[in-house]
Amino acid sequence: MHVERDFVSLSGKALHDESLGEALDTVASVMPIIRSQALTQLEDFAAARERAREVRDEALNRLDHYLELFEQNVQAMGGHVHWASDDHEACSIVAQLCEEADAKLVTKSKSMVTEEIELAAALEQRGLEVVETDLGEYIIQLRGEKPSHILAPALHVTIPQVIDSFNEHHKINRDRPLEDTDQLLAEARAVLREKFMKADVGITGANFLIAETGGVVVVTNEGNADLTASLPDTHIVVTGIEKVVPTMDDAGLMLRLLARSAIGQRLSNYTSFFHGPRRASDTAGPGAFHVVLVDNGRSNMLGSELQDMLRCIRCSACINHCPVYTAIGGHAYGSVYPGPMGAVLTPGLADLDSARHLPNASTFCGRCEEVCPVAIPIPKLLRHWRKQEFSRHLRPRSERFGLGAWAWINTRPSLYQFVQRVAASILRRLSAQRSDGRWVSQLPGPGAGWTRHRDLQAPAARSFQKQWRERNSGGNT
Repeated sequence: MHVERDFVSLSGKALHDESLGEALDTVASVMPIIRSQALTQLEDFAAARERAREVRDEALNRLDHYLELFEQNVQAMGGHVHWASDDHEACSIVAQLCEEADAKLVTKSKSMVTEEIELAAALEQRGLEVVETDLGEYIIQLRGEKPSHILAPALHVTIPQVIDSFNEHHKINRDRPLEDTDQLLAEARAVLREKFMKADVGITGANFLIAETGGVVVVTNEGNADLTASLPDTHIVVTGIEKVVPTMDDAGLMLRLLARSAIGQRLSNYTSFFHGPRRASDTAGPGAFHVVLVDNGRSNMLGSELQDMLRCIRCSACINHCPVYTAIGGHAYGSVYPGPMGAVLTPGLADLDSARHLPNASTFCGRCEEVCPVAIPIPKLLRHWRKQEFSRHLRPRSERFGLGAWAWINTRPSLYQFVQRVAASILRRLSAQRSDGRWVSQLPGPGAGWTRHRDLQAPAARSFQKQWRERNSGGNT
């Protein structure tokens, strides 16, 4: 799993991207509202959330049992299950299946796991034409980019940029130039319809795997996954091993929480259940059905402090509510999994050395845990990675020295109070009076990074401890 490490420069670039800022402002202002409104339609969200947590924990605690049961039921319906220990093995398995199908053209619906293992690039290197059929994924495929959001992969792309991409890649004689979204949608539909009809293999991800039935649940808002799965003669599902749930009823519960948390709707436009290849009585459907179960680091998280993260159902609620993500977008994280969930998941799937910047990209405001439909304690898991980072001496020496000095001073109350008084005095001298109090607009040295984008309120003339002592001794406050 490839991870870009230069978070500071990538986030700095994102902060100066005005069009990205406008898109992120919309996410921050709209998504929390529609999610909140959708959850009011549930009779008891807290109870549903707790039940969902229990369902996911049950599946993870007995993952081997439920995956074997899922495999048995898939095979009973004529399908095949393949086990991939890492990204390279997963790509090799899919490539082999495509070769056996004598495939030339592969259509693909949106799947974060296939992004994680870079499946499209692996298949293209073997001479296959791979076409993303989710409109957002299709746009960023034309642009040679990675998704910037789990649900809206082309969130960062403007309409004029889409027009430029279509003009560059679509060899179409138009009656008039592309100008508006209706034209763009019509043209994309026409181009993709031809790909759907000619595809030899269709690849989808999976939102859930149902152990009880061997079913695969795929959720979209465009219906592209249905066409991808049903029109070609071979359907390949590529998904993580953690996606299994025990029963059909459990899947129903998860779907009720997923759509509301993700897009503020009771259900997505298309929620499809796939159960093996076509039967003798079926008039349509794939002749071959394969499920590739991808580990790629997930089993290492089982039984550890990070197991809770495997409950994630990829709803993006934590992303939409995160003040860091909604300031810098997804590409700054350098991973296909952005935001709070990615800050925990990526170091687990890749390694902490390459992704150590991600657990630090958090304000620890706690909104991510508050809105998570399966109650993942994301701040706790971020603290776990920060502790690991510090204990392994991955932080810069200067920072470790500073934290060590801070800890040394904090264990000496008299020295701490002296340093506090000196620091407060300096900050008050650097501050300026405004209508709403005294504020520091520019700090020297290491503090300059803080005041580059925000002001710091000056400390009170008397510390809280001093005011507390005066109050309890009967003095004036």
